[in-house]
Amino acid sequence: MGAKQVIVIYDEGNSHNSEGKLTAPVVIISIVVASVGLMFGYETGSYGGVKTMQPFLKKFFPRILRKLSNSNADQYCVFDSSKLQAYSSSFYIAGIFSALLAGRLTTSAGRKGALIIGGMVYLIGVSLQTVAVNLEMLVFGRILIGFGIGFASQAAPMYLVEMAPTKWRGAIATGFPLFFEIGVFTAKWINNYLIHVYPNSSNGWRIALGLSALPATVMTVLSFFIPDTPSSLIQRGKVQEALKSLNQVRSVDVDTENELKYLVTYYEAMRNASEKPYQMLLEKKYRPQLVLAMAIPAFRQLVGMHLIGNFGPLVLRSLGAGWKQVFLTSFIHGTVVILSVLVATYLIDRIGRKMLLLEAGVQIFVSLVIMGILMAVQTSQNGVTSFSVQSAVVALVIRSSINAAFSWSWGTIVWILPSEVLSLEVRAAGQGLSLAFNFAFQFLVIQTMFPMLCNFKSGVFFFYAGWSVIMTLFVIFFVPETKRIPLESMDIIWRNHWYWKRYVHGPNTLLNPEIDRQFSSSHKSVN
Repeated sequence: MGAKQVIVIYDEGNSHNSEGKLTAPVVIISIVVASVGLMFGYETGSYGGVKTMQPFLKKFFPRILRKLSNSNADQYCVFDSSKLQAYSSSFYIAGIFSALLAGRLTTSAGRKGALIIGGMVYLIGVSLQTVAVNLEMLVFGRILIGFGIGFASQAAPMYLVEMAPTKWRGAIATGFPLFFEIGVFTAKWINNYLIHVYPNSSNGWRIALGLSALPATVMTVLSFFIPDTPSSLIQRGKVQEALKSLNQVRSVDVDTENELKYLVTYYEAMRNASEKPYQMLLEKKYRPQLVLAMAIPAFRQLVGMHLIGNFGPLVLRSLGAGWKQVFLTSFIHGTVVILSVLVATYLIDRIGRKMLLLEAGVQIFVSLVIMGILMAVQTSQNGVTSFSVQSAVVALVIRSSINAAFSWSWGTIVWILPSEVLSLEVRAAGQGLSLAFNFAFQFLVIQTMFPMLCNFKSGVFFFYAGWSVIMTLFVIFFVPETKRIPLESMDIIWRNHWYWKRYVHGPNTLLNPEIDRQFSSSHKSVN
């Protein structure tokens, strides 16, 4: 059953938050919520380094350690291990299931409740991993971490999108990927330090894994003291708490009671339709939202970033680089990525999401083709690479180019666009499905990456270059622009789109007709 239609006339300058000021409470609360990205990023970064620590491999994956010790071993195939793939993939399988469950959790317990529950589950998983004495215990801990990340990472982007003023929504929402990259950067530095300064320490890997409890503890504790989003509170019938939440985050010149009245009317119209959100997603009118919610995270994984992440160490090993060179390279790489996310923060509400994706598509394609040619020239058929200093510098520059383009486009926008385009009645379910697709394709890529490297060698770079072409064409023809459009008015992007308009009919009944025409005329050209 669809949502009943209502007509709401409101004063654009007073009741809507599209030009709302960026207040200190919004910034502080957003930092707390965005720190979910810090725990997610640290977990991602620490895993990449821990799996190369000799004491860790000796205890859990001795076969890989023996292959690493063999100088004649095929470098493409060193980490091709079913046990390691099982350990790696357990996180993503847990993430898939938790993301699908999180849709109901964020609806019933609220965005804030999901953050707290996710943080607690994550901390239990970290504890188990840190004290693990066998592979089973290690895997179980990683599964719980996957569930914790699934719950928290589903709630955090929605929280940021719903709490931010429309004018600043993109910039505020980039806090999550920014903290993610800071977490990855921090974890890699800690890993490099432990690997190269204390290479024989039997507890180095425990320290690296255990430190991820720090950001999770801070986020979980501080989440008790922040308000839930007005949207979530109204959805659960807590209207007065929603008004209190609005008063906390809006500037004094905003009529929060009028904004609340508008939101309540909108959500009342959607209430009957939101009882079975997963079934609703299959309805024709939600087809555009469903396609984008699935395609954006799937394409994000098909950029080939896992491949690029393993490429840097391969180049450095071939040069016989010392730990100081590794430190320097890691610092440069991390700095490039963080600065690239800040580029997205600055540009995303100025030039829009679509332009960032298009530029990055071209840059990634060209860089992957160059990388593939370079690898084909420098690597023999048995996988032994012998980079000259000059070719290694070129390879690392190209790697930085890919990481930069990814960070200001797919790596950032995947956490923003799905939450923006999904209507409230299906937002929690759709965001959960989007995150599940992100984990599912990450699982697929990880399962196939090392076998593909082992069999296709440099050809795998051209494989991902082909996907970058497909992704860019998809953005050109099917991804509409969402910058500065209020969430409650987002159906404008579908009604004015050359293809998606066939699925959405009728006027936006929540907008003043004059405002509707204003939004429509300003977005036809970009859609």
